[in-house]
Amino acid sequence: MKIPVLKIEQFKESHSLNDFYINSFSNHIELNKKLLSKPHSHNFYLCVLFTVGSGIHEIDFNSYKVNPGKVFFLKPGQTHFWKFDTKPEGFIFFHSQEFYNLKFLDHTLQSFPFFYSNQNPPLLELSTENLNKLKLKFEEIYVEYHQKKLLRELKIINTINNIYIELTRAYTANVNIEKLVSPYYAVILENLEDLINTHFYKEKFPKFYANQLNITTKHLNRVVKKALNKTTSQLISERIILESKRLIIHSENNLANIADTLQFSDYAYFSRFFKLNTGFTPMGFRKKYYFIK
Repeated sequence: MKIPVLKIEQFKESHSLNDFYINSFSNHIELNKKLLSKPHSHNFYLCVLFTVGSGIHEIDFNSYKVNPGKVFFLKPGQTHFWKFDTKPEGFIFFHSQEFYNLKFLDHTLQSFPFFYSNQNPPLLELSTENLNKLKLKFEEIYVEYHQKKLLRELKIINTINNIYIELTRAYTANVNIEKLVSPYYAVILENLEDLINTHFYKEKFPKFYANQLNITTKHLNRVVKKALNKTTSQLISERIILESKRLIIHSENNLANIADTLQFSDYAYFSRFFKLNTGFTPMGFRKKYYFIK
């Protein structure tokens, strides 16, 4: 059994707009509680702003606190779920990649750091000033979404773009621009991450990815080390481990089938690999996760 992948059209909303959805967060939770009761992933990009409430948001086995001023970003494929201590409020919107990229041909969603790489944190905490300013923009989209006025879609997409720009400025406010990786390195890293996401089931060694990028393995390792202070092998292993955790926890497959799905030669090899990278056997990780929950 695979992890549920939710699609935009599954979410209940009478004022539909192709490939886009927005709602107040409390209403979203109430309308779609059956869909959201279990960990799941999406086939779309998601952005949520919290103005009230507290709790935990787990994204790919990392837990983050929910509180007013937090913004969370999710890309297609990421697994997550919510657990609230007090009633949350705010706004949530999501859209397909095509909804955005077809309108802005000169740059893509990957231009924004929170959608660029799995290495970048999927959250941001806004100052009170930025929270108040961005809340108004979310409200503007929400109102526009329900009014169906002339050029409605164009106004929504332009406001989303404005939100993403403001969030990027806040996200990178403490980043030393001079120390950012070069555009050349950034392109290599983006293409590498796409290749790993596509081929990690079968291709588990750096040489394959270097060949696909038309560079040497040594140069690829130099780029990854300079940009992320990691090795290419580490990036591949991290992606395999992430998928392993998703399948161990969020699917009903037995562990031997999971090893086979991930194209390991046998379960013993998979178990050794998993323990080397996490400190737990696959069964130990499953038991620990459910014990904590």
